[in-house]
Amino acid sequence: MCWSVRGEIIATGAYKPYDQQTAEIKRIWTKSTLRKQGLAGRVVRELERLALQAGYSRIYLTTGFRQPEAVRLYLSEGYDPQFSLEVDPETFSQPPHDGRLRFTKILALESLSKTA
Repeated sequence: MCWSVRGEIIATGAYKPYDQQTAEIKRIWTKSTLRKQGLAGRVVRELERLALQAGYSRIYLTTGFRQPEAVRLYLSEGYDPQFSLEVDPETFSQPPHDGRLRFTKILALESLSKTA
């Protein structure tokens, strides 16, 4: 999905099938001058709505260990981290880890009550 204002792209995101019940959210982006205004959260909620409408019951996503803003976003949107929040994220950049921080969320109509 892509949001634009007067022909200028301001926020994007996508999802793709991960397995039969799970959609994977990919590539959440907002224009740098418009960050911290809630656009990324709106993109995530819209992708969740679309995934639920398409028949998915779960969301899976990853972000990099050097993206604390993304971690805060996903936590604020109700995602469950599949890693310890008590551990320095840098730890996940070293073997046996691959640098990705994984999150999951069960989709339900009530979980989408925030307006997109």
